[in-house]
Amino acid sequence: MGKDRDGAGDSAGTSRTAAHWADETAAKIIREKGDKDSYTCASGITPSGTVHIGNFREIISTELVVRALRDRGKKVRFIYSWDDYDVFRKVPVNMPGQGDLEKYLRFPITMVPDPWGRDSSYARHHELDVETMLPLVGVYPEFLYQAERYRSSLYAAGIRRALEHRELLKGILDKFRDGEHKIQGEWWPVSVFCGACSRDETEPEDWDGEWALSYHCLACGHRETVDLRKAKEVKLGWRVDWPMRWEHEKVDFEPAGKDHHSQGGSFDTARHVCKEVYGWDAPVTFRYDFIGIKGNPGKMSSSKGKLVDLPDLLRVYTPELVRYLFAGTRPNTEFTISFDLDVIKIYEDYDKTERIAWGDEKARDEESFKREKRIYEFSQVLTGSGGKPVMPPVKPFQIPFRHLCNLIQIADGDIEKAIASLGRDGQGVPSIEQIPGVRARALCAKYWIDECAPEEFRFRLRSPGGAADPEETGQNPAPLDEAERAAIRDLRDKVIAVIETYAGDKDCAEAIYRVASDHGMEGKTLFQAAYRALIGKNQGPRLASFLRSIGKERLLGILAEY
Repeated sequence: MGKDRDGAGDSAGTSRTAAHWADETAAKIIREKGDKDSYTCASGITPSGTVHIGNFREIISTELVVRALRDRGKKVRFIYSWDDYDVFRKVPVNMPGQGDLEKYLRFPITMVPDPWGRDSSYARHHELDVETMLPLVGVYPEFLYQAERYRSSLYAAGIRRALEHRELLKGILDKFRDGEHKIQGEWWPVSVFCGACSRDETEPEDWDGEWALSYHCLACGHRETVDLRKAKEVKLGWRVDWPMRWEHEKVDFEPAGKDHHSQGGSFDTARHVCKEVYGWDAPVTFRYDFIGIKGNPGKMSSSKGKLVDLPDLLRVYTPELVRYLFAGTRPNTEFTISFDLDVIKIYEDYDKTERIAWGDEKARDEESFKREKRIYEFSQVLTGSGGKPVMPPVKPFQIPFRHLCNLIQIADGDIEKAIASLGRDGQGVPSIEQIPGVRARALCAKYWIDECAPEEFRFRLRSPGGAADPEETGQNPAPLDEAERAAIRDLRDKVIAVIETYAGDKDCAEAIYRVASDHGMEGKTLFQAAYRALIGKNQGPRLASFLRSIGKERLLGILAEY
């Protein structure tokens, strides 16, 4: 995963003022919006399908800025808008009941039935999928449902204001368009869902200058005049709707994707609409970039339109690791989320940051220490008083992800058995308070082994006296010759039989090399013979650590036949 951890911040001696982009953004908000007691930070999306990990980048980026503001003693209202009164324009290819859903094209999303039959609507299904997962990563916004707000006429005054400034709005939108794309003919800043057929295939006809709007439906022929103070059908076009809501909610900060931040894009027009029509300065913002996906996140199929979402990520990465992926990367940096062998490196990077934060590893310099500690604080799910980022109450037990994967496979996939084996290799034992964190990482490790890891990383220990099964091992290695069998016997009788006496992996490795030397073979040759005898493969985990993790009795049983 590519990371950009550059950046300059205040140089005061607290971690809050370290060079982290969320702190920089918080300082900018206070500087540009004034030193207020409370700020509003906003995010949102249309629940038109699976809310994927790119959408989550906006949510978590906003939340990190919220934490940075709260760390400065500010009250923050963190709102997340579900734009569920948007139009259902097309059926995503990964949705069930394609034919049934197509009947609701051009309806508001909130009126499309849930094809799974679980929730009150298609929109609500996708909303709940996200709302139930966000607390797992420590994100707790106030959810706003735009269908509910529009249909209660909450925005009646905002709609009327847009109608009053129709020509000004048209000029603002045309300002950023070339001649070919300028608005032609009569233009209205509103759209209407037909009161008879519910589709948005309507045209406004007349507005009386106050609250009465007339329209007709091109789909069913229905005609109607509605009172904006009571109407449920009328909403603003999104380029006007967005800035209207900035003013209505008094939004101080909202990020947006690189597509919205392009020259003359939607954020540029919204900025002008917000100020010139609604009299509110546009929020402070930043551009966040796209996210790439590397490797296969479980049983997913791109051909079926399955996108990577937060649950997919949480199957492979613990909540702290998920937060770390985003806290440790500047929003305007494109990066790749991996599900292949890079997963091991990402866990190693996080563990290094954790060691630096706790003072177990020395950082390059004081600035690096502050930056790494701040990233680590932002990566934690739990916050301190007032929602401030803090260190965990208990220092986590560190077990390398690669080693944990090996322990789980040694334990034949039994996580509790793998956890119980900790300490056998001399690397320490977690306390009762540390066990939940180890278990959470082990669950991710097991899923990654089963669903994502490349075949060469997987293994299964042979049963005592059992032959290697090519279907289980993925290989069909050559049987051991007599010289190799003799070396394996000495490995068993001279190393494994006394394996508990070695102080560490280094001492054990030296003993293994002595056996190879006694038999006139290279260490690599003995290693390969040992792997074939133990797991039916030509390669495997680092042998000394592997043997010490398996344990003497089990090893002696497997190798008894030699």
